[in-house]
Amino acid sequence: MVSAIVLMNVQRGEVNETAQRLLEIEGVSEVYSVTGEYDLVAIVRVPRYEDLATVVTGRMPQITAILKTHTLTAFQCYSKADLQQAWDLGIE
Repeated sequence: MVSAIVLMNVQRGEVNETAQRLLEIEGVSEVYSVTGEYDLVAIVRVPRYEDLATVVTGRMPQITAILKTHTLTAFQCYSKADLQQAWDLGIE
């Protein structure tokens, strides 16, 4: 599974509608509205890198309210749930 975080600047007044449209894209699992330099953050989870390209460079640009993106590809996921499961199995 390939995971990516996509940071987005969105046209003023279009954040809610853009978030909803992003959730319609297969592979976009979550969308957060955030404070700071960016307006939205999308979490993308797809089976292959080629699918990531389809989502980020093919489908997202069709949403005209998205003005700019910055994509971060994840190397490894650290999670409290994963850590707890490892302890339950006795892995050290």
